[in-house]
Amino acid sequence: MAGEPDAGFGGSVDEIVLPHLDAAYNLARWLVRNPHDADDVVQEACLRAVRFAGGYREGNPRAWLLRIVRNTAYSFLQKKRPTELVEQFDELLYVPERADAEIEMIRSVENRTLQVALEALPIRFREALVLRELEGLSYKEIAGVMDVPIGTVMSSLARAREQLRQRLLGDRAKEARRGLRE
Repeated sequence: MAGEPDAGFGGSVDEIVLPHLDAAYNLARWLVRNPHDADDVVQEACLRAVRFAGGYREGNPRAWLLRIVRNTAYSFLQKKRPTELVEQFDELLYVPERADAEIEMIRSVENRTLQVALEALPIRFREALVLRELEGLSYKEIAGVMDVPIGTVMSSLARAREQLRQRLLGDRAKEARRGLRE
């Protein structure tokens, strides 16, 4: 039951899972690309974490929970939306409150461009980048979450960064041709 001590954790499941809910939601959001579906994925992942807490013995509880979130997200995508891709953007998350209108607009466009470029990456590359750059996991932790060798993590990150760079440079070149950028 949630909140009760578990021998594998050395504490309650709540103490281990709750501090990492933001990271769980962040990963789910980037994988399923929809905030409502991400909520469902995190809820299901937390239920699984509670159910399988006895199997956890050591290591980083955050990485353990993110692995459950990842697996839950992939199961969700296979069942519910194998081909549907939902693109949503909440500009309130990316625009600072006190910026003047011009800076606000520029930041919104740049953040939107980055988000679109990141979402266009293949899911395994997007996942690796989110875990490393947004969640700050080590290569070893990412390997555990993704259930792949560390070398695969390193090559996935290198390819993801290169594809992201190419997409962003391609967007800038298109803007320059249209006279929107110098």
